[in-house]
Amino acid sequence: MSDTQTLIENRPPSVAGLFLERVAATPDAEAYRYPVPSSSGQGPDEWKSLSWAQAAERVYAIAAGLIELGVQPEQRVALASSTRIEWILADLGIMCAGAATTTVYPQTNADESAYILSDSESRVLIAENAEQLAKAKEKRPELPELTHVVVVDPAGVETADWILTLDELEKRGAARLEKEPDLIKERVGAITKDQLATLIYTSGTTGRPKGVRLPHDNWSYMAKAIAATGLLSTEDVQYLWLPLAHVFGKVLTSGQIEVGHVTAVDGRVDKIIENLPVVQPTYMAAVPRIFEKVYNGVAAKARAGGGAKYKIFQWAAEVAREYAKVAQDNFRRTGTASVPFGLGAKHKVADALVYAKIREAFGGNLRACVSGSAALAPEIGYFFSGAGIHILEGYGLTESSAASFVNPGEAYRTGTVGKPLPGTEVRIADDGEILLRGPGIMEGYHKLPEKTAEVLEPDGWFHTGDIGELSPDGYLRITDRKKDLIKTSGGKYIAPAEVEGQFKAVCPYVSNILVHGADRNFCTALIALDEVAITEWAKENGLAGKSYAEIVAAPQTVEMVDGYVKQLNEGLQRWQTIKKFRLLPRDLDVEHGEITPSLKLKRPVVEREYKHLIEEMYEGSREA
Repeated sequence: MSDTQTLIENRPPSVAGLFLERVAATPDAEAYRYPVPSSSGQGPDEWKSLSWAQAAERVYAIAAGLIELGVQPEQRVALASSTRIEWILADLGIMCAGAATTTVYPQTNADESAYILSDSESRVLIAENAEQLAKAKEKRPELPELTHVVVVDPAGVETADWILTLDELEKRGAARLEKEPDLIKERVGAITKDQLATLIYTSGTTGRPKGVRLPHDNWSYMAKAIAATGLLSTEDVQYLWLPLAHVFGKVLTSGQIEVGHVTAVDGRVDKIIENLPVVQPTYMAAVPRIFEKVYNGVAAKARAGGGAKYKIFQWAAEVAREYAKVAQDNFRRTGTASVPFGLGAKHKVADALVYAKIREAFGGNLRACVSGSAALAPEIGYFFSGAGIHILEGYGLTESSAASFVNPGEAYRTGTVGKPLPGTEVRIADDGEILLRGPGIMEGYHKLPEKTAEVLEPDGWFHTGDIGELSPDGYLRITDRKKDLIKTSGGKYIAPAEVEGQFKAVCPYVSNILVHGADRNFCTALIALDEVAITEWAKENGLAGKSYAEIVAAPQTVEMVDGYVKQLNEGLQRWQTIKKFRLLPRDLDVEHGEITPSLKLKRPVVEREYKHLIEEMYEGSREA
């Protein structure tokens, strides 16, 4: 048995157990950094640190406080909060009490929040602030199981016998621990690997969300498997901003506990640009939309700097892509990422003019980024790769505890999601669907045995619903969602995500794009533009001071986007080309239910909402 297998197979039953081991091994090492507003209220935030021992003191107090409120093993405690240090401490506290965390996105409306709290039978809700508390108050008559709400940020909150602050919960817990100092050790020691640890409700594109049951063993396996990839070390500094209610954010907390590196936590997306030079992370995880935004921002800035600057940027972008493709190809064949002398010389010049500034914006210390949750357009991946920002694409689902595949460090291949994590098996079904099996796969859907049986075979193989191809040496490439593949009336299959990804690499102003064409005789697209980028463009094109809706309705905007659509079509097969498009009057967003909180497009919702625009594009066309 290899060292890796031994590491994974001899894992403890829970991450709560791993946390106790980590605290015992490195109590004084730095565990977390988090921002607090400066004492004056002016200027940048101050960053504070918690050692593992300091984190443990709060975690154990939260755990004991929950036990004091009557929470029993496997009972659910819901967590409705944005990403912040208290989310991590509360989640660990819930697990150390032997209970299970129900994650709720802070953007979830009152009705859906109530459904999740009711379906999960959550006994306690840990709510971030008055806004999250208000949702529970409004729906309290429908939630007989909910006995208490604990509020993290008490501003504007009136406490009651069923409402207390996190500070009060920790005080109650600390008092209980004085009487029973071994309480947490005993609770953690009693956790079995099959015991429920987390209920994550998937924000499905149709119907009510389904609760995915992830037992403690899933997270313990993930922690050990992430460590076994060798991608991380104790010297790393992670910048964690992803939503922790999402499985991608949550899995990063498990890996960190096993490896023992520092994590800087701040979920405010509008603070990313400001925080990166302060945190100076060595790695961070993100969704493709973030890399697209950075790319579009850099391109827009270069364009705003005048014709010469923009030409330099375009040249540097092409050099970056060529450099990355050649280097990756050579690494695959020879094990060395070498490039010809001429290309290397051009790259050196481009680095001084363009790439170095991009790396500096990421904090200057970034070894790698992990991208997941949706496909990253290869041309954007190659651009960043050539600029020295190495994006390791990964793949997984809520049902597989997030991290089933990841690209292996130096040997990463842009356009693939890498190789399976140690201990995870993969096979491709006859129809191209990716099937997974291993210790990361869910127990099933909460109270939905029929739905579970639809995707989980008795022998453990899980149907992902994604279509993919495996290279002879084990790299996986995702081509599309099985249900999203569209078939034209001419019988040709098209993967819309592939076309959409290519357009994002071509057009620096796009925010979201949906390609339509199922049962039609040609493809069309609904395109939403990035407000910041298009507003900058508008200033130079006679549209200064216009609203977003006015800019996208202007003929010169339509003409500009049409140029990029033609550029896209040059690289597509005839049946994939976009014959017509419409610009949307606003960007797609979570609030209108058009994208999920993890920024995935909800196709049926968008197609339903903009049905009139789709029909308009097919008017007068002969449908086969």
